[in-house]
Amino acid sequence: MRLLTPELGLIFWTALAFIIVFVVLRKFAWGPIMSSLEQREKNIAGSLETAERVKREMAQLKSENEELMAKAREERSAMLKEARDTKDRIVAEAKEQAKTEANKIIAEAQQQINAQKMAAITDVKNEVGKLVIEVTEKILRQQLASTDAQEAHIKGLINDIKLS
Repeated sequence: MRLLTPELGLIFWTALAFIIVFVVLRKFAWGPIMSSLEQREKNIAGSLETAERVKREMAQLKSENEELMAKAREERSAMLKEARDTKDRIVAEAKEQAKTEANKIIAEAQQQINAQKMAAITDVKNEVGKLVIEVTEKILRQQLASTDAQEAHIKGLINDIKLS
């Protein structure tokens, strides 16, 4: 049992050694340990604050980035719509211009056809007129070969003129 119950001297010397070690540690080690712990606590608090600030800045940057992306999408959509509208307008103008040119060409062709038709009709009339004159001349020469026939024909023409 002696091992289980320490003697009074052992307790005294153990307590005295503990107090001396405690005083020495308090004077020389406790201050620096506490100051380093306080410094470490300040560093951790500063790091947490910096991390929180960076986190807020990142959230703000993310929000701004999303806004910029939304604006960029809207601008892209507007530009595509404008490009489609411009394309449609240009195609419509080209079709209208082609239609106008086609109508103009058709009108000019019709005018040329009419002019050529009129020229051909005039040529035919002139040729028919010449042929009629030639035929009439040949018939009259044949019928009016004698002077008696000529005088009878002239009298008939005069009678026709007086009656008209």
